[in-house]
Amino acid sequence: MEDIIFYDRLQFAFTITFHYLFPQLTMGLSLIVVYFKWKYLRSKIEKFNSAAKFFMKIFAVNFTLGVITGIPMEFQFGTNWAKFSELTGGIIGQTLAMEGLFSFFLESSFLALFIFGEKLMGQKLHFLTGFLVFLGSWASGYLILATNAWMQHPVGFEVLENGKYVLENFGALFSNPWLLPAFLHNQMASLVTSSFVVASIGAFYVLRNKNLEYGKLFLKTGVIFGLISSLLVAFPTGDWNAKNVAKYQPAAFAAMEGIFETEHAGAEIVLIGQPNMREKKLDNKIAVPNVLSFLTYQDWDTQIKGMDHFTEEELPDNIPALYYSYHIMVGLGTIFIGVMFLAGFLMWRKKLFTYKPILWLIMFLVPFPYIANITGWYTAELGRQPYLVYGYLKTVDGISPTVSSGNTLFTLLGFVALYLLLGLLFIILVAKTIHEGPTQKAH
Repeated sequence: MEDIIFYDRLQFAFTITFHYLFPQLTMGLSLIVVYFKWKYLRSKIEKFNSAAKFFMKIFAVNFTLGVITGIPMEFQFGTNWAKFSELTGGIIGQTLAMEGLFSFFLESSFLALFIFGEKLMGQKLHFLTGFLVFLGSWASGYLILATNAWMQHPVGFEVLENGKYVLENFGALFSNPWLLPAFLHNQMASLVTSSFVVASIGAFYVLRNKNLEYGKLFLKTGVIFGLISSLLVAFPTGDWNAKNVAKYQPAAFAAMEGIFETEHAGAEIVLIGQPNMREKKLDNKIAVPNVLSFLTYQDWDTQIKGMDHFTEEELPDNIPALYYSYHIMVGLGTIFIGVMFLAGFLMWRKKLFTYKPILWLIMFLVPFPYIANITGWYTAELGRQPYLVYGYLKTVDGISPTVSSGNTLFTLLGFVALYLLLGLLFIILVAKTIHEGPTQKAH
């Protein structure tokens, strides 16, 4: 049974990790495309229109790969997690169906119109199609997060005698106190990824002295969006999320912060340390006293429960992975703020385009927003374990008992091979688009 659970979780973790490489760019990039198109409508300067169409090409490649990798992931609800789907399908099926029927079709339909319909529709309608692509991508994220929010903090339901979960209040799904903070934090994190991608392409053009006009435009735009979004990821959205975890999942909060023992007064915030599960402590710890209590409750002396306050069953089942995921996310987020603040300062001093170290740094950092987003999701999901529906349905009770660990491992290896090919194809297509660069065409 343990092997079955391990491989089921491993397969889903792999497929959803690879899948989320693509939506995290499309959600943020759709907003930047709308911004460029809006700038063109206001100024009639063709470079803004060309920039919008250039990044929509990259959006289209990401969107296509997101769809391809998302379909097998959803099939796993029926293959590897059949019991979970049977018991909770009456609730999570509604938001997932809405995401597929409304958001996906809105996004895909108007994406085609934006790419192929500019001359036919005119500029105002062309802007509208871009805005609807943005609306569809963010609505898709909202509905997926509504599903996840219910799993993290289940509301508005009852459990029947046969064990099935049914919804008593449809509105409770969308008024869930977990949903809005998670959605805003997720979208800002997606915008950080997109901002670094846009800025890095600009830095690449500037360093190569190629497409220099567009390079400066992309770099400036990426830095502005990146500075704003990286700040918003930390505060208020990240702070809001952390307070939700402290309120609704206190055991997960203690684990991700590395609080092994409850302090009588305020709790310290750990900057560096390695969880020692044998001795129940942090090794090589560097911490600042009382700061965590202040950040969480705005009181320096408020007590925060440590892991010693909870039973083994209440604690997450992989504390080191949760702790490291959370601290990688927070550490990278802090670096992003610093880098974008420095780039913004250099832009204000009119030195951004000539100061090569910051250009190389922005290019070098491109993979790291992806890592921060993935570890952020790991933090949320590892914190919920050992539950699928927090406090109610355990992971062990949601698997498909008739699917063997061997079958799951075999299909996992197939996914790994296929996704490596898809990843290579994606890199080739995006690299080709970047190499060609934006093109201006007279209307």
